[in-house]
Amino acid sequence: MFPLGTVLFPHALLPLHVFEPRYRELAEQALAGTGEFGVVLIERGSEVGGGDTRFDVGTVARIVEAGRLPDGRYVLTTVGTHRLRVEEWLGEEPYPQADVVLVEEPPPAPDAGAARDAVEARLRALAELLARANDRPPPDDLTLAPDPGRASFEGAAMAPIGPLDAQRLLEIDNPLTRLERLAHLLAEEVDVLRRLADE
Repeated sequence: MFPLGTVLFPHALLPLHVFEPRYRELAEQALAGTGEFGVVLIERGSEVGGGDTRFDVGTVARIVEAGRLPDGRYVLTTVGTHRLRVEEWLGEEPYPQADVVLVEEPPPAPDAGAARDAVEARLRALAELLARANDRPPPDDLTLAPDPGRASFEGAAMAPIGPLDAQRLLEIDNPLTRLERLAHLLAEEVDVLRRLADE
């Protein structure tokens, strides 16, 4: 397990610079095996040194690219695959370990497509407002996956939200509820930016 100060969503990329000795060993073990490890958000404490408190819902990270630097550090590119739930935290040596179960994504409700479209529209509105504020062209490739479940994770990974809001989204089991919560958070961000632009 790799506790971090950020949330990894399924289908999202997470680059990692691995320098702490115990996580170098984790990277080596993962690369020698399945190429996967768990990522969870740190609730209290620091990424370095241990002694942290962690959330119990996280994501399986699969290494898709790896480089080892001359001093033994690793530079990894990972992608989230499935949500996981920690059943029990085990030892910390040589790195944090836990018994986990994979959390299956239920099929989306029939009306989840409309919620997916609302999230995509609000992400585009937000991107346009941010681009205008920074005097640059808006992105032209902001499109979420057609599947509402996957789109909810993609949208959450793109959204400018803090780690606690991201964790709350990750913990929601129902794709429609996740999309509705994300749409609400994005609407708040759009509203704030529009008010700032009008000042």
